[in-house]
Amino acid sequence: MFHCDKCGICCRSLRRSPLYSNLDRGDGVCRYLDGNLCSIYATRPLLCRVDESYEVYFKDKMSKEEYYRQNYLCCEQLKKQEEL
Repeated sequence: MFHCDKCGICCRSLRRSPLYSNLDRGDGVCRYLDGNLCSIYATRPLLCRVDESYEVYFKDKMSKEEYYRQNYLCCEQLKKQEEL
């Protein structure tokens, strides 16, 4: 299972991918972000569900370990960019 630290940075960086444009409230932040948490967590879109997205989109392309590794790397990169 992907372990999220609930920092909210991914939900404040939606402008980086057109896949999330329907969730963007207009400033790059998810319309459902409340503080650092998702206000619709139980019913959030599939693209926001790391583990389930793997099963639907990526399981035939890479191992789950590699998929997690790439997600963690992206997470760390977003955090570093926010610090700048």
